[in-house]
Amino acid sequence: MEKKTTPVTSEQNRDKVIIRTSIIGILTNVLLAAFKAVIGIISNSIAVTLDAVNNLSDALSSIITIIGTKLAGKLPDRKHPLGYGRIEYLSAMIVSGIVLYAGITAAVESVKKIIHPEKPDYSVISLVIIAVAVIVKIVLGRYVKKKGEQVNSGSLVASGSDAMFDAILSGSVLVSAIIFMVSGLSLEAYVGVVIAGFIIKAGIEMMMETLNEILGSRADKEKTDKIKKLLSDEPEVRGAYDLIMYNYGPDKDYASVHLEVPDTMTTREFDKLTRKLERKIYKETGVVLAGVGLYSYNTGSNEAADIQKDVCERVMAHDWAVQLHGFYVDTEAKEMTFDVVMSFDIRPSEGLQIIYNEVKEAYPEYSIQIAPDVDVSD
Repeated sequence: MEKKTTPVTSEQNRDKVIIRTSIIGILTNVLLAAFKAVIGIISNSIAVTLDAVNNLSDALSSIITIIGTKLAGKLPDRKHPLGYGRIEYLSAMIVSGIVLYAGITAAVESVKKIIHPEKPDYSVISLVIIAVAVIVKIVLGRYVKKKGEQVNSGSLVASGSDAMFDAILSGSVLVSAIIFMVSGLSLEAYVGVVIAGFIIKAGIEMMMETLNEILGSRADKEKTDKIKKLLSDEPEVRGAYDLIMYNYGPDKDYASVHLEVPDTMTTREFDKLTRKLERKIYKETGVVLAGVGLYSYNTGSNEAADIQKDVCERVMAHDWAVQLHGFYVDTEAKEMTFDVVMSFDIRPSEGLQIIYNEVKEAYPEYSIQIAPDVDVSD
């Protein structure tokens, strides 16, 4: 599903929101870390101390988010003509590394406490402070996540979710402290191990998500469907195919596509159409339509229509054939061309050979050219 975002008037406003929200997160986490560290040292609680370390790592993550946002906002230059937007992904990778390191360190210290246990000593005041910290984290998490969704910032959304999750972890520390005060049963070190496990899990998930962004993941289906519909709504366009999205940072999406248009359309008409569509797509989706290719379809031959229908039925009889498009046949020159989108269930070369053999057997007098396409956005 495509994320629902509230439009931001400009990239500068987006950066200001991210930086302002991150600063609020830094100040809040530093204060919480200071209070928890004091409580952890006084009460000899490893769980509270590790919770304080987690708050410090959250503050450091916010600092890196600010630095990444400032660098990513640099204007394009000769060396990087499409800007520096992808730096935000690198900063997210650093943040995930910090979170992962904090989790591993916490796990090691907690295991040490299990092997060499020490009795904690809580006071009512320390419990009240931890309870307040839980409430603060919930409020902070909701605020940061909401701001992140408004400006489409993955870093802020992740920070907000992490803060909500921290509230649950702090709540578990509070519960273990109450259990100790009531029954004398110390669960400190074990709660520390659980907290460390969750921190490590969060770090790995953040790292994998960022890696997917850097490597290039499948485009959002809701967005690609919307773009294809906007393109196909034009009377001259019979279909939009081979839509490929290119991402150069948050809210910096480019795309290329092939349009199926009548074989009677002139170059001037196609140029006018593409310019109109470029403006339309950018206005409606914020995506820059950087490249538009064309497929022509037959308009004046019943024989060509019959051949297309027959070939389409033969190709789509295979489960791994997702789509056939760009079909054009010259019945006089005996030439036939079309593209086939194949799923990942078959090797492209194998699927291409199967289709070619079948069509060639049915139309031996034709020169056949088939282009294999990958199922990128469907």
